[in-house]
Amino acid sequence: MKMRLAGFLIFALLSLSIFSYGFSGSVFADSHNIPPISAKTELPSYENGDRAYVDGFIRDFDPDIHSNTALTYRLMDTSGNIVTIGQILPNSDGTFSFNFVTGGTYFKESGDYTIELFFGSIKGETTMLYMGGIFEPSLPGENGPEPPKEPEPPKEPEPPKEPEPPKNTEPDPEPEPICGTGTELVNGKCEVINDRGGGCLIATAAYGTELAPQVQFLREIRDNTVMSTSSGAAFMTGFNQLYYSISPTIADMERENPVFQEAVRLFITPMISTLSIMTLAEDGNDSQVLGLGISVIALNLGMYFVAPAAIGFTIHRQLKSKI
Repeated sequence: MKMRLAGFLIFALLSLSIFSYGFSGSVFADSHNIPPISAKTELPSYENGDRAYVDGFIRDFDPDIHSNTALTYRLMDTSGNIVTIGQILPNSDGTFSFNFVTGGTYFKESGDYTIELFFGSIKGETTMLYMGGIFEPSLPGENGPEPPKEPEPPKEPEPPKEPEPPKNTEPDPEPEPICGTGTELVNGKCEVINDRGGGCLIATAAYGTELAPQVQFLREIRDNTVMSTSSGAAFMTGFNQLYYSISPTIADMERENPVFQEAVRLFITPMISTLSIMTLAEDGNDSQVLGLGISVIALNLGMYFVAPAAIGFTIHRQLKSKI
């Protein structure tokens, strides 16, 4: 009898240990199946003009180490071209969210669009389905003649209402803020509208905000002048591939080093001033935009490269003649 009882206890303990090992192993495996960066869109598909909201989570986020590290998101179309790009700082718990408007100049084809996420050395991605389309409300009579409406029965006179007791007077609600050009009211705050192309990451980090006049000026030149012509749109397609491959890294360095941020600001200010020449071109005039664009490029090459080289050569020659 004692041998049977001992054998039963040994079998029960062995079964319990095997079960607990399998359970803990599955939990361990599930915890390590979570990707480094996970994200999802609010809806499975979007049409032209919809605002897409994206929420995500960084698995190994440490607020003490990553407090100044920005997450870069990049939306790619079905052909692998950049549609929009931006940077945000994650929350202290590793969660993040951002949004953008679908449709417009850069949304050319319907299909699966890839949202790429970069945080330091780790990478993640998710997809969204863009359906395209144009919202056109139907006009009266397009779906055939409307059936005649039946006459409404006469309404019975309502009994006189008793006077309502006086209500407690409540203070008037605070007026909503008035947002300026390039922003819209979202959850009671003015946010920059990001519905055309990507953001100017280097200039935004240099001046500290997307609402800076210099950043808004660059957006207006790009969207209203350069992108209004076929040659300007082709130039921006190639330029975006190069610019957005290096701009997130430079923007991160600016946020982490105030001295470097000030140096970049001093470096790009003359270039932004020369771009005012582009305002002389008429919107949609291909020849004027092309001619003035070549003039601006030549002016910047002379200002940033030819002039310093000439000054350095002159100083070198004078020092050599004195020796």
